[in-house]
Amino acid sequence: MKRAQRGMTLVSFIVVLGVVGVFVYMGMKLIPMYSEYYAVKKALESMSQDVEMANTDAEKIKDLFFRRMDVNYSEDVKPENMKLVRRDAGWLVTVDYEVRRPLIANLDVVGRFHAQKEFRRISD
Repeated sequence: MKRAQRGMTLVSFIVVLGVVGVFVYMGMKLIPMYSEYYAVKKALESMSQDVEMANTDAEKIKDLFFRRMDVNYSEDVKPENMKLVRRDAGWLVTVDYEVRRPLIANLDVVGRFHAQKEFRRISD
């Protein structure tokens, strides 16, 4: 009795390898975008833990935030992407920005990110 061969042919292996390669390439473009976003969220979270942050003026908050972004080598978050609104209990800080990375030829990967945190005064 003749036994059928099992397995992939060379052509199907190359096709699968190409598909996997495209996804790995896309991951190489997306991972830095999301790691920067999580650095923004982490910076806002750590700043919100500071007791004096709610009593600080807006320029000082922006300066402290962008110092933390410089430590993380963030290039996509600009001062015009940060919005501070004074609230009675402190500040509402919003960071909205867009990251565009070229993918293949005329195709781009676009990420829109939004992070928001409230800096409140701690009542005694």
